[in-house]
Amino acid sequence: MTERHHLLVHGGTFAAVSDGGDISGVRGGSSPDGLFVRDARHLSRWQLTVDGAVPEALTPVADGDTARCVLVPRGGRNEPPAYTLFREQAVAEGAFVEALRVTSNRPTPTTVRIAVTADADFTDQFELRSDHRTYAKTGVVRQRQVLDDGVEFSYRRGEWRSRTTVTSEPAPDGVEETGTGARRLVWSLDLEPHGSAELALRVAARPHGAAHDPPVPASPAVANERLLALEGEFAEGVPFPTGWPELAAACARGLSDLAVLQVPARGPDGEELRVPAAGVPWFLTLLGRDALLTSLFALPYRPQLAAATLPALAATQAVEVGADTVAQPGKIVHEVRHGELAHFGQVPYGRYYGSVDATPLFLVLLGAYTEQTGDAALARRLEPNARAAIGWMLDHGGLTSRGYLVYRADGGGLANQNWKDSPGAICSADGSRPSGPVMAAGAQGYAYDALRRTAHLARTVWDDEVYAALLEQAAADLRDRFQRDFWMSGHAFPALALDGDGRHVDALASDAGHLLWSGLLDKEYGELVGRRLLEPDFFSGWGVRTLASGQSAYHPLSYHRGSVWPHDNALIALGLARYGLHDEARTVAHGLVDAATAAGHRLPEVIAGYDRETHAEPVPYPHACVRESRSAAAPLALLTAVGGA
Repeated sequence: MTERHHLLVHGGTFAAVSDGGDISGVRGGSSPDGLFVRDARHLSRWQLTVDGAVPEALTPVADGDTARCVLVPRGGRNEPPAYTLFREQAVAEGAFVEALRVTSNRPTPTTVRIAVTADADFTDQFELRSDHRTYAKTGVVRQRQVLDDGVEFSYRRGEWRSRTTVTSEPAPDGVEETGTGARRLVWSLDLEPHGSAELALRVAARPHGAAHDPPVPASPAVANERLLALEGEFAEGVPFPTGWPELAAACARGLSDLAVLQVPARGPDGEELRVPAAGVPWFLTLLGRDALLTSLFALPYRPQLAAATLPALAATQAVEVGADTVAQPGKIVHEVRHGELAHFGQVPYGRYYGSVDATPLFLVLLGAYTEQTGDAALARRLEPNARAAIGWMLDHGGLTSRGYLVYRADGGGLANQNWKDSPGAICSADGSRPSGPVMAAGAQGYAYDALRRTAHLARTVWDDEVYAALLEQAAADLRDRFQRDFWMSGHAFPALALDGDGRHVDALASDAGHLLWSGLLDKEYGELVGRRLLEPDFFSGWGVRTLASGQSAYHPLSYHRGSVWPHDNALIALGLARYGLHDEARTVAHGLVDAATAAGHRLPEVIAGYDRETHAEPVPYPHACVRESRSAAAPLALLTAVGGA
């Protein structure tokens, strides 16, 4: 079992440290450790020693915005520790700060030798994934420069430049070479009897493209004050339910996470924006589908997320065909990356468009934002983008030629391009995968809602009655086709997808609940689906499984074939409420809130699909993002769906 990591997050920066506050730089595993900024690791070693030995954690780091731990030298029962070390760490945008206090437990003066071994390997996050891929990086130049108060690490590859600066107060007595590229900062501290000494360590990361060095907080306490102020301001004024304290706590926790998960982006005119990142550790960046769903969940309470997400995605909307990036005119971006491998085209994700559903969700959010806020200015500004998105759905997306939104596996990127985007996620009940083009059910629901909402914008904001009528007819036709082609009469349930020949991909999957959210099914079919999702093979007690148990394809620890996703369940709860199935919506909401309560009121990205009757606590999914924006916003969606019930 690998040592667990604790995540400190602020905007586009996160650090993952061990129980003792160290960073080892180990590659592989479910979660990398280090300090990361804009997809690059700016600290790959940060290891503390006392008198040449690694101390042990007396009080390990606990979850929170600040990492605090208490360390002592290793020893036995008859050797009480000579020193106690109090370690505190925090992050800010582009920065990492540590306060270290060493206290002597001896009655006589003593000298202690403190050392921190630091390194910055500037590894791209894609190199740290456990996917057995390697990337050639020629012409790389690495340098280390000793400073009066620390050391600076720099990295150059062609025009790519990055650097990390480590400084301390007081300045180290020396900076030693280690033979590995790392540098060891050392201090000899003279302590009075039972006296203390303190070190303030500051790390500034300057990733490629940064205009200037980041402002580094003076201490973890200062960084924490800023974070608490940010979180408090973001949650202010939200009407938490007084009759359901567990839901109120989950909403508060989610809002705090959303406050720190916002990353920089730019709008169509270059304006600076803050948009919800997908999650840490692997996706602290703009993902179209994730940002759109997060903004939709938060819309009644924090419409500013939508007001930033929509122009940010409009600014990255595709204008031409790109074979390597799956770009097509009018398509909304799936993923934006800023790392070295994306810069040099070694991964396609600089701007990657492998999503069949981000484009209709963009239109859904634009329509919902206008309706919720009464602010038509954004819809007017983004009218060309909205029309281009409709154009993509009708043309390249496949609505006109195939009758449905269609995707094809991308050999260099994602095989599946709906929300269940892992290999094998779209499957039949026996686990077999479809070949050729795929028409995923959930995406058709989003398309239907997008057509209807955009028709409303055309009529009420753009003053284009002809266009509105065209879109309304397209939506009605899609609804009729879908219920004819996707409905599996033997199961009284819609297929997960159609394959290229129009055959049912017949797994019973939670995506059917998304059809309730979008209103694609008529009332009779919708009620059948809603009640079916609460049967024991679907509902685990914590939430609706992505795949009903009892099918050969089901696996409780599979990413998309039997696990429970909070955001998926939030959509289902909203859909159940839409169809008047309020008891069922409350059942889903209570399961999710109980899962959050068991995990400190925070919903992870995904949990295992084991049944609550046999597992009294939610079983974690081993590779889940700990903080994920859709999951953070899911309690707000539950609040919308069921109120404080």
